[in-house]
Amino acid sequence: MAKISLTLVQTFYHVARNGSFSAAARELNLSYQSAANHVRRLEQILKNKLIESEQGAKRITLTPRGRALYNLLHPELDIMLERLTTLIENQRSALRVGMPQAIFFYLFPKVLARFREAFPEMEFSVYERDTVLAELVKNGSLDVCISERYFGDPVVPQRMLGSYRLSLVFPRAWGDVPAQEDIPDWAADKPFVTYEPGQTLRNVSVDFLGREGRAVHPAISTSGSSSVKLCVEEGLGFSIIPSWCVAADDEKVASLRLTSLPEIRVYFGSAGFLQTHPMVQQLYEDCQRELVGPVLDPPSGDILPPL
Repeated sequence: MAKISLTLVQTFYHVARNGSFSAAARELNLSYQSAANHVRRLEQILKNKLIESEQGAKRITLTPRGRALYNLLHPELDIMLERLTTLIENQRSALRVGMPQAIFFYLFPKVLARFREAFPEMEFSVYERDTVLAELVKNGSLDVCISERYFGDPVVPQRMLGSYRLSLVFPRAWGDVPAQEDIPDWAADKPFVTYEPGQTLRNVSVDFLGREGRAVHPAISTSGSSSVKLCVEEGLGFSIIPSWCVAADDEKVASLRLTSLPEIRVYFGSAGFLQTHPMVQQLYEDCQRELVGPVLDPPSGDILPPL
């Protein structure tokens, strides 16, 4: 079979998405005839009719083969073209990675140090968020995401790195550590410091503290574990944060590992077409070496949805 040109594929994609040759032509800065010719040439290469278009009709119709091809391309092609645009504009290699602020602050420097041994000239751009990572990968703004959420989206395939436990933390001046089963009652009259609405760790904490219909009203909400822990150290309240945020010799904060709460799973995801890219594969392997064992418990099986 003849080699398929990206130009032909891109033209077909825009025609299918816009529903007409003329709209696609305007978007791609082509003539109407050039857009039509690109699609006809792609049909010749594939030996299949992709588009039905009656003479004089303003809208086209996709054939079953055309619909299947469009579904295969969308939205992967947009992500690929966005990444190509970024590479050309920057004229240097770049890897754009999103992850929760706490994972980058507490865990990722060692991973990054190992990764840069293999790719010292590459720009590594980090976006520290939790709630929008899947959409940022899908729209081409990110290449990789490390998340505590399982998206279940084939466009952003994920591999489980491992899991960790949460800990109750509070100022040492508050006294003794409560029994684990007494924490919801113990917390009822105390200021609660937690994450922004929508973040995974906030949701888990509120579910735990709100058992038996208890009202949970955070006193302070902030973006990441380093900020939450700082508020606790200053005596502003208690919180529930990853156990790896608390040092054994911490003088200001008392802590209790919460074995009654579900483990928090950590997933490595990327745009589907980048799964086998050398930089992405290197980063995944470096995450495994530096995090699984020292910080994260190894996964017990294949990728699973969250508890």
